[in-house]
Amino acid sequence: MLTQEQFALIAPHLPFLRTADAALVRDLREQAFYMRIPAGRDVFVEGSRVEAIALLVSGVVRVYKVGESGREITLYRFGTGESCVLTANAILSQQSFSAIATVEQDAEAIMIRADVFQGWVRRYPVWLDFVLDLLSQRLASVMEIVDEVAFRRMDLRVAALLLDRSRRRNPIEITHQEIAAELGSSREVISRILESFTRQGLVQLARGTVEVLDARTLTDFAAR
Repeated sequence: MLTQEQFALIAPHLPFLRTADAALVRDLREQAFYMRIPAGRDVFVEGSRVEAIALLVSGVVRVYKVGESGREITLYRFGTGESCVLTANAILSQQSFSAIATVEQDAEAIMIRADVFQGWVRRYPVWLDFVLDLLSQRLASVMEIVDEVAFRRMDLRVAALLLDRSRRRNPIEITHQEIAAELGSSREVISRILESFTRQGLVQLARGTVEVLDARTLTDFAAR
């Protein structure tokens, strides 16, 4: 059961509650529960049985796949007011989790048991709409990743990632291995690309950081 304070934390981030009937609001308060999840913890690993779904109050969760070679690729992240589409899919299809979900930033979440989640899908149209919207948004983002992996050169993808991260903080605190894991490549390939960018004066490398020096040229390059 959620306390009034816990319900108040998540309510502003769930727009469907504005049109939800009193029964759904009551069920959410009575049947959901609150959980803190520290950074670094795996919420699910591939093959896990899914017994509950999380609506994040704070923090960030990364969802990714690991290939037979050990390479990783990020499928998506979700944060405040969001949930995990693969968790919803596993519950609805009664299958195991098909990736790995790891907390990147300390998270607070409202947890809903799998059987309760399924019951709400059948009982409350506004909840079903929320779930379908979640599925459609994540499907679009995953399709973008498939398109990039299949058809876009890795150096262009690295440039785009650096530009995106540098808008928030520059220098960017990221390792070559973390870039490789994000983009589904190897550390060696990423290192060669970054060294090429360095020779062109586009970036400057230091231990655990990459600084974008020439954002305009890097933007032109990424747009090819």
